[in-house]
Amino acid sequence: MANSPNYTRLRRMTKIYLVIQIFLVVLLLFMALNFQVKMKAEGLSQRFLHSVVTALAIQMALFYPIRKFAGNEAEREIESCTPGLDAAKLKSLRNRRMIADVAKMGVFVFFVTFVARAPKVLFIQSLIFFSFILTFLSYFQCLSISLKRGIPPEK
Repeated sequence: MANSPNYTRLRRMTKIYLVIQIFLVVLLLFMALNFQVKMKAEGLSQRFLHSVVTALAIQMALFYPIRKFAGNEAEREIESCTPGLDAAKLKSLRNRRMIADVAKMGVFVFFVTFVARAPKVLFIQSLIFFSFILTFLSYFQCLSISLKRGIPPEK
């Protein structure tokens, strides 16, 4: 039994991801309420619904790539828990992790730059913010589900 994989780190990661998801949902609800109040004050209450529907449509288009990316990350993390990996395999896993981290940072920087450079129109700002939060929420949800499916239950 000494050579069986130890998944405690991954189980802790899924708990951390759950806390992050709860935080993102609360942030999403808070900001949605703020955008709705601001748009209603300007007489654009229909635009709020349009921004929500458009953000959901964008998420539907992004869901498959996000799910694929998160699934690959979960596979890599589960594979890294295997005891007795040789140096070449460890280097390969480390390179894959670094590439994934650069990709995640690239998406984050893209959204931050997009928010900073976008016109200060409430509809556009809300659409960008909703897409940003939903993208990362989808990623953490897909990653958590993939990890839970790949980790055998505790005995």
